[in-house]
Amino acid sequence: MLMRTDPFRELDRMAQQLMGPGTWSKPSVMPMDAYREGDEYVVAFDLPGVTADAIDIDVERNMLTVKAERRPMAKAEDMQMELSERPLGVFSRQIVLADTLDTERIKADYDAGVLTLRIPIAERAKPRKISIGAGSGRKEISG
Repeated sequence: MLMRTDPFRELDRMAQQLMGPGTWSKPSVMPMDAYREGDEYVVAFDLPGVTADAIDIDVERNMLTVKAERRPMAKAEDMQMELSERPLGVFSRQIVLADTLDTERIKADYDAGVLTLRIPIAERAKPRKISIGAGSGRKEISG
């Protein structure tokens, strides 16, 4: 069998083995993307192999916290692990959200191992036109 090696993958794997799995007191970091799409701020987290009920999302003031746990798969009696590269344990990420986001209306979807949060831009932060009122007319000062 021909195997291609990636030295950086091996370093990552060894570092993960040395540090051990993430725990609730010292979770591992989960990868994410964040971008603006129209009137929403979108944050997507990679959580492959995590069930939806193992994900916890909290917002306190403007601090968003996402925690998830990837549990080991059930092993059959005759199973012998040959290679284990997928990290297990607890993963967490905290993000400070701007005051311009509406944290009361966050929507969360989980599909194909990706947790997507959609956070609307607050109405007060959206651009708006300011109308100019007509003055009360010119007044002449006589003296």
